[in-house]
Amino acid sequence: MPRRGAARTAKLASLPLGIAGRAVGGWGKRLAGQSAEQVSATLSAKAAEQLFEVLGTLKGGAMKFGQALSVFEAAVPDDMAQPYREALTKLQSAAPPMPARQTHRVLAEQLGRSWVGRFSHFDDEPAAAASIGQVHRATWHDGREVAVKVQYPGADEALRSDLRQLQRFSRLFQAFVPGTDVKPLLTELAERMDEELDYLAEADNQRAFAKAFEGDPEFLIPRVVASAPKVVVSEWATGTPLAKIISDGDPATRDLAGRLLAEFHYSSPARAHLLHSDPHPGNFMLTGDGRLCVIDFGGVAKLPHGIPRHLGEITRLALDGHSDELMRLLRENGFVRADSSLEADEVLAYLAPFTEPLAEPTFHFTRRWMQRQAGRVGDSRGNDFHVGRSLNLPPEYLMIHRVTAGSTGILCQLDAEIPARGIVERWQPGFAG
Repeated sequence: MPRRGAARTAKLASLPLGIAGRAVGGWGKRLAGQSAEQVSATLSAKAAEQLFEVLGTLKGGAMKFGQALSVFEAAVPDDMAQPYREALTKLQSAAPPMPARQTHRVLAEQLGRSWVGRFSHFDDEPAAAASIGQVHRATWHDGREVAVKVQYPGADEALRSDLRQLQRFSRLFQAFVPGTDVKPLLTELAERMDEELDYLAEADNQRAFAKAFEGDPEFLIPRVVASAPKVVVSEWATGTPLAKIISDGDPATRDLAGRLLAEFHYSSPARAHLLHSDPHPGNFMLTGDGRLCVIDFGGVAKLPHGIPRHLGEITRLALDGHSDELMRLLRENGFVRADSSLEADEVLAYLAPFTEPLAEPTFHFTRRWMQRQAGRVGDSRGNDFHVGRSLNLPPEYLMIHRVTAGSTGILCQLDAEIPARGIVERWQPGFAG
């Protein structure tokens, strides 16, 4: 992992400079006779290629940010979506690996000099490489197939450096995901940084989820075998990644994956008193027997009392069109400030479209629906844009909101039709009454 602050800053700074330079070149091509569509397509493809190369190579906070953006690619308008879709999808699971010698050094530091004896086989070639660590396939000394997650040396320095720099360029990235507020996303990633780096805490989170879902015929949480501050060893799981289902899955498989993802998202706070807070397709697989396998528990929100009941009540009131009661509840819980001049009807008009998936027994989540919502709240000329900017999101609801939005983004990528209403009625307190 590139560790020197100056080198990482120069890499990140190349993004806006490169995009600006290509824009100037694009005007030259227009003058030379190329059509606007040809120039726009070329610029989009080159910008996406550079985005992946820079964020993926740097790993750390840069790649973590790219992964967080990837779940919102369904909101990108179709005329510019394909290059960004491909680049952001790559960021879900791809990154240049670190050398085997360096991997061995981390394992010796974390598991002891005799670490090799704890395995009967260890594959030096990583099976996956992500933002702050990479995963190796191995065989534990008792014969179990295991996944060994090893944190990159210097990951902490890289995360801090990247997130500082990315916050400077937040307006640039805003253009990639219309309707998504990039600055709060970066702030949240910075606040969660220490949790992401603590593999002991991640292992504890994974154990808690595995216990809560043990024996469930629809979910698989791999059990933890061993853990250290920068290494987690857990049972190996095999399945089809959600990214593959998004690109190639048949409708029945897409619907199954979507239903299980929604069920996992809404049931976890009640079952485990935790919320998996890193919803991007690289963290989910569909096993051969039709279970949803969930991995990577570095980002987890603790909800000892489950999802707050007020969220269910607010959702139901917006769905049913009760604007005055909705406004009262929003004010009582800090979503609308006391001195706000917002009107009840305009707040209802802003929130009601988000509840469309719950109006009927099943709902078909599509990119077009996501694009419509993003366009509605992201259009600075419209009233919904100004209402959204005037609403307040209390800190205790920030993580829940982002995970719900991220999971919805994945459902739209899957093009899944699922019984969303029944899932919410079962697991969201306050919605059913």
